[in-house]
Amino acid sequence: MDGDGQHQPADIPKLLAQCEGYHMIVGERAKGSKLRFHRNAANLFYHLLASYVTRFKVKDLTSGFRVLSRSDALRFIDLLPNTFSYPTTLTLAFLPSGLTIKYVPIQSLYRAGQSKISLLTDGIRFLLIITKIATLFSPFRIFLPVSMFFFFAGLANYVHTYFTQHRFTNMSVFLLTTAVIIFMLGLVSEPRY
Repeated sequence: MDGDGQHQPADIPKLLAQCEGYHMIVGERAKGSKLRFHRNAANLFYHLLASYVTRFKVKDLTSGFRVLSRSDALRFIDLLPNTFSYPTTLTLAFLPSGLTIKYVPIQSLYRAGQSKISLLTDGIRFLLIITKIATLFSPFRIFLPVSMFFFFAGLANYVHTYFTQHRFTNMSVFLLTTAVIIFMLGLVSEPRY
């Protein structure tokens, strides 16, 4: 539970009532919750990215209002950052590990005081956390799109230079080779369960 007044203590029993059968229960800030527009837009982007990485509909990645057992949290203690983004890390680590998550809709209020979260600096930090956890648990979800980008860039460069200069340039070789290397890194990074 965050200490900035946005979570209502009256919602705690709603989360606790769902503890049976789930490893983590998250208070999902439902429609009508008091969120600043820029935070809402950023959260939507992170939810889509996290859903892609985990192959699970992530409804609220950054909610600090959650219930989980100490033993489950300790499994991922070495992944947790020293900053405020532990909810993001836990959610992204739980899902690929087969641990279950239940979202319970709650109404949040406007936070008391000023947020210390910087949209740009901390936004990049969130992006790096999602990428880091994804490369640990589902690396091909990150490596494959990057590899495809370089492959199609190399192919486009080759087609362009073939018709304009009638040659296969070094840049095309570089881009296509990079695509193969990144693809192979993704293959060897995949966890073997």
